[in-house]
Amino acid sequence: MLKFQKLLPLAFLILLVSACSSGVKLDDSNGVATVNAKGSMSYDPISDPKSSVYGKRSIYFDFDSYSIDPKYASLISAHASYLKSFEKQKASIIIQGNTDDRGTAEYNLALGQKRSEAVKKALLAQGVSESQLEAVSFGKEKPENPAQTEAAFTENRRADIVYR
Repeated sequence: MLKFQKLLPLAFLILLVSACSSGVKLDDSNGVATVNAKGSMSYDPISDPKSSVYGKRSIYFDFDSYSIDPKYASLISAHASYLKSFEKQKASIIIQGNTDDRGTAEYNLALGQKRSEAVKKALLAQGVSESQLEAVSFGKEKPENPAQTEAAFTENRRADIVYR
């Protein structure tokens, strides 16, 4: 009986440690989601600096506008192609609408939402599944450039495509 009492805490400790092991690998990523196509495709254009979507994730807007300039058609098309090709692997994005800091917080939140919705609508028109898209607004809260110049304002009027 004495041996059993000594072995019981050891057995309990082993059981506790083994129960805590989930087998899930925690990954400290850099914020850019990569999609594993289960061996069917090893090329990932999101991570390739030579691809048409790498580093090109912002669509800029004119002052007080949410109309997408036609010069961004190829960028939107490239992201649409990527999202459609990885739909089964659940590739998805958040479109973050932003504004410069002129105007009220409420107005800028609404304008940022209209910008992100415009990009979402353009991607939907190219056949991307709605389940892969989320449109949000940060208004003037996340400026790319905090300076108070026209050049900085131009940088801040944008919608960012963020893969998750």
